[in-house]
Amino acid sequence: MTWEIGFVLTAILCMLGCLIFELERPEVIVFITLVIFLLTDIVSVKEALNGFSNEGMLTVALLFIISGAIQKSDLVKISLFKLLNTRDNEKINLLKIVFPVSALSAFLNNTPIVTTLTPIIRKWCEKNQLSPSKLLIPLSYATILGGTITIIGTSTNLVVHGLLLDYNLPGFSFFQLGIVGIPITLLGILYLYTVGYHLLPSNKAMTNVEEISKEYIGEVKITEEFEHINKTIKDAKLRKLAGLYLLGIIRDNEMITPVTSSTIIIANDRLIFTGLISTVAELQSIKGVHLVTNTGPLLEGLRSGKSNLVEAVVSHHSSLLHKKINETQFRGKFDAAVIAVHRKNEKINSKIGEIILKPGDTLLMVTGPDFQDRNQFHDFYVVNTVNDEILPATISRRKGWFTISIMIILISLVAFNLTSMLKAAAFAAVALFIFRIITPEEAKRYIKFDVLLIIASSFGVGTALINSGSAEWIANNILILAQPLGVFFLLIVLYFITNLFTEIITNNAAAAMMLPIAIEISSQISVNPIALAVIVAISASAGFSTPIGYQTNMIVYGPGGYSFKDYLKVGIPLNIIVMVTTVIIVYFVWIK
Repeated sequence: MTWEIGFVLTAILCMLGCLIFELERPEVIVFITLVIFLLTDIVSVKEALNGFSNEGMLTVALLFIISGAIQKSDLVKISLFKLLNTRDNEKINLLKIVFPVSALSAFLNNTPIVTTLTPIIRKWCEKNQLSPSKLLIPLSYATILGGTITIIGTSTNLVVHGLLLDYNLPGFSFFQLGIVGIPITLLGILYLYTVGYHLLPSNKAMTNVEEISKEYIGEVKITEEFEHINKTIKDAKLRKLAGLYLLGIIRDNEMITPVTSSTIIIANDRLIFTGLISTVAELQSIKGVHLVTNTGPLLEGLRSGKSNLVEAVVSHHSSLLHKKINETQFRGKFDAAVIAVHRKNEKINSKIGEIILKPGDTLLMVTGPDFQDRNQFHDFYVVNTVNDEILPATISRRKGWFTISIMIILISLVAFNLTSMLKAAAFAAVALFIFRIITPEEAKRYIKFDVLLIIASSFGVGTALINSGSAEWIANNILILAQPLGVFFLLIVLYFITNLFTEIITNNAAAAMMLPIAIEISSQISVNPIALAVIVAISASAGFSTPIGYQTNMIVYGPGGYSFKDYLKVGIPLNIIVMVTTVIIVYFVWIK
């Protein structure tokens, strides 16, 4: 092993460690790793910048705009709402969700689909006293499976396609991945309808106080108007608030905990409560008890109808990560104020403003009229209006159908080899601008620049693996392990390693790192490189076993009331089914 191989492998291991322990946002970690390789001359300036002009990366950016235009039309929401029927049992409604959603995900980015549909499904379940936990993980899994059917079904497919073109290989045709994608999608749906359904938890929908399990942390300030000033907690009846528990009192910047019944309440005390969504929000109705936010008018707006109560899940790419709420300029940035925070399986014993946000945190917010315009769709996976109707008003449906028509034209152009994927996507995006279906300002909100930075930087990291000889070194060691047992076992090993990376880091980074290794393996054993590229593309997308393995899993994590073990219990069998099916098909179609 040369020093270059040792250096690159050490740097990548450090990158993986930082990603696993979430020391910084993923795009920052991967970009810093690329800069290190640039500064040490492992990659040249041209090679470091190649990812930023790669056809796959640019196509992903354009597809974000097209998906955003369809998401804006609300046609997906309306169609799903019409499909669901209270007369059908949960299993029938599950099929009504997963079949159309998996088909839709073959042509649209799956993250906005799940972001759009999660609050609709959850509210529908609440209204009809059904379990959203029986539907939301299947929603996520169906979009992941459907995304493997076409080249544009997920950004991972386009990343692998773009890298193949960089290696002067032909890349994927539009439906080529469907040879594997369609069978695994059908088998996956069958599994979710049968065995998977029974493995899913049956968490009750939030219909009344007794059934609500999601606890928030809220903070209130006691003012001079409170009628029980200088009385005990017991006399003030703060021990008997339905659905609330008093964790502590902050007085003169010191925390008093545990709080006993004889503790005296004085003016300017700040009380930290844990409780249910409904009762945390209702604290504002007690005279002299003010919910602590960084704004006042928004709370008053709740009474007048000018403000909304909103739940939002902090994304893995949020600019809010690893910062205290009071350091984020939340009010000015989002026209919103955080009044409570929920973190799954973890108690938070601190002031609202002092909470350091993590991916998957659910924020209960009061939002003003500008919230939707200021929300960049990068910071929150799900924006769910708590005090709103199930089905929101839609913009012009004519524009929505026009956008879908443009999408059909795009698919036709590429499927019949009339033009490249990049040119077709550029045509579609320009058409949406010309006909004012979407504005440049809206397009900027829908483009996920953080995802694009990860993709572009990952390409450079992959080049570093090749230039340093690390890809060849890893490929040789994989061959030493797997080749004696045959090519079929080698495919399983390659699939398993890529899939493991996907579960602990990001899918696009996993694909970009593993494809150079796959290409090196294909050259050494003289098999079709497209065969191994298909293995990498499918395995990098098939993240079912953890909530952090794929963005859509994290989106439904909080709203479904899931625990980490729910993903292991339901996802591992599905991972095995998809792996075995993929390897068998690739072996007999491209290698045998």
